[in-house]
Amino acid sequence: MSTTTITKTIFIAAGCETVWQYLTDKDKLGEWFHPATENLIEGKPYTLLSDAEDSSSRICWGNVLTANKPFALIYTFTVKPIGEATTNVSWTLEEAAGGTRLTMVHEGISEAAGEAALGLLMALDRGWDEHFSKIRVLSAAE
Repeated sequence: MSTTTITKTIFIAAGCETVWQYLTDKDKLGEWFHPATENLIEGKPYTLLSDAEDSSSRICWGNVLTANKPFALIYTFTVKPIGEATTNVSWTLEEAAGGTRLTMVHEGISEAAGEAALGLLMALDRGWDEHFSKIRVLSAAE
């Protein structure tokens, strides 16, 4: 594993099916992450927006590579600071003690960002922490 790979794991008091909806449904994505223009579907592109009211405010985008409902989701992930370079985000959902163990692995950041890698790693790490706090609370409330 690369020292520039971000890996995060949390436990959520909700089943895998519920958590899956928060990872793939465009409306639920907007509640904890960023508003999406479409649901995340295997083989399809996706776009996440910084503002739900402005469809031109693209903040991150990519292609869904794998959508093995409700256990694995993998997509390419691009953000403005890295231009058209891509990273990969993988989600694994596992049943755990009546809830879900959710693990996210974000790879390829150093290769995509070059000399700006540390700043981007720190920003993404901080952002993922904030987003994880939100998905934990929202999905458990269902």
